[in-house]
Amino acid sequence: MATEDLLAEFPPVATDAWEAAIQKDLKGADYAKKLIWQTEEGISVRPYYRAEDIADLQHMRTAPGAYPYARGARNNGEWRIREEIHATEIESANQAAQKAVIAGAEEIAFVDASVSCAAELSLLLINLQEIPVHFVGCSEALLTLLAAHLSRHARPAGISADFDPLTDPDFAASLLAESPATLLPFSVHADAFEEGGANAAEELGLALAAGIDSLAALQDKGVAVDRAAAALSFQFSIGSNYFFQIAKIRAFRTLWARAVESFGGMQESAKTRIHARTSRWNKTLYDAHVNVLRTTTEAMSAVLGGVDSLTVAPFDECYRMPDEASRRLARNTQVILRQEAHFARVADPGAGSYYLEYLTDALAQQAWKLMQSIEAAGGYRLAKSLIEEILQKSMATREKSVAQRRRVFTGTNQYANRNEQALERIDPAYLTENRATWQYEQLRLRTERAAAQGRIIPTVLLAEIGDVKMRAARSGFATNFFACAGFLIETKRFENPAEIATSNADLFVLCSSDAEYLALAEALIAALKCSEKEIPVLIAGNPETAEQLTALGVADFIHIRSNPLVTLTQWQKRFGIED
Repeated sequence: MATEDLLAEFPPVATDAWEAAIQKDLKGADYAKKLIWQTEEGISVRPYYRAEDIADLQHMRTAPGAYPYARGARNNGEWRIREEIHATEIESANQAAQKAVIAGAEEIAFVDASVSCAAELSLLLINLQEIPVHFVGCSEALLTLLAAHLSRHARPAGISADFDPLTDPDFAASLLAESPATLLPFSVHADAFEEGGANAAEELGLALAAGIDSLAALQDKGVAVDRAAAALSFQFSIGSNYFFQIAKIRAFRTLWARAVESFGGMQESAKTRIHARTSRWNKTLYDAHVNVLRTTTEAMSAVLGGVDSLTVAPFDECYRMPDEASRRLARNTQVILRQEAHFARVADPGAGSYYLEYLTDALAQQAWKLMQSIEAAGGYRLAKSLIEEILQKSMATREKSVAQRRRVFTGTNQYANRNEQALERIDPAYLTENRATWQYEQLRLRTERAAAQGRIIPTVLLAEIGDVKMRAARSGFATNFFACAGFLIETKRFENPAEIATSNADLFVLCSSDAEYLALAEALIAALKCSEKEIPVLIAGNPETAEQLTALGVADFIHIRSNPLVTLTQWQKRFGIED
């Protein structure tokens, strides 16, 4: 059947017709509140996009590998699998790197290798001549060694480092004058912005501002813009907002191309080199294998966005030194994406997606505005107070959404398995605070430590009573709520409050409908007084009768607007569970 005949069965539908159908289905509900997503980046995401929404975007008329590189700096979908090596001893680090390459790694990042002389550097690089090597936390001394090594030894694969040229522009300029093009010495750590609280647009804007300042600083020291741009790479952290992360990488290439062009650089020099790493901020100690799912979707975003290289972090790195099994699992995530899911077969597979193309442009616009505000404040180096203010504000917003469970972390602040024990498998040296779930994890660990010391863990009785629908819904909510602190939870249905009063527990939580709470609480509290039991009574919900219930003796209310961190910490203290 001809394509024309097939499409004839599906005549085009005008946007007005779609909108009319939506309004009819809304039945008078507010369109914006129901269907438009107001994102952290200040972008209003509509429920659908059409060809007309991207018709004026300039990058739509470009191909992969073509300026301004929105569709990728290459005309293929390949990327390099980078693995981090944490061994400090030179021979051990080299052996670990060779083993990783045999298992599928295509690029090595030495994180902790201690190199003090040319001989040690040569030993570290044995049998890795064909493999790109990156040095994390690279010092001026090591960079000097690397430049000298590459000047003396022909090497098919390049060497890169993450030195910030803004820390010492004089050294950076002299290094470029003496080093071959196979050394890529400088990097902008955009990942530090994401880990510090920045949303996608802020991460782009701050990275762009830092990159522009780096070019300007090197240019002031007599380095040609094309040479400076070729010596600079960018490292991004990939979070869980799937399509935004894809668009983020695509957007940054266009932004950087525009920036290099404004310095007078050639289009070839405007190709940015991007390394990505799965986010540290959103990884969890509890239900840690969910981290595997998180890193998988993050890796997909990075690859579909067109990064040059990618590190998938082992799922357990946030609480211990990863073992061989977790490193293998992380490495094979990328191998599967390439070999089994065929992610490398197509350049820019998101091309033409109305939503993705719109997001790419929207993020680029927001980021460019932020960069301009930083430039107006004197540039990246002089705008530290502005940048700090931006990050603090965004981090506060993030932390609030996590605390109130609007941002869900499965297994930690929602759907926690209260029977899971993590205390024995953590290494305090690796348990980092700069993560979303840190405070929730401290709740659980506090309870675990109390149990390990022989203290009694409080039992919470979720008393389902009254309205069938509401009692089940509210006991489910309460289960999730108290499991976040690792309390013992018992759920039971009752016919009347007197039955509840005969139960043994440390907390009673009434799970019923708002209309029934006043009478139920009054009867339960009276029964408890008669039996001389001093068991706190809580209400699952926030009824209009809250003041009357408090006057009766109800101790607390848990509901969707409660802050579990505050409430649960208070109850832990009531039961003597403290650090």
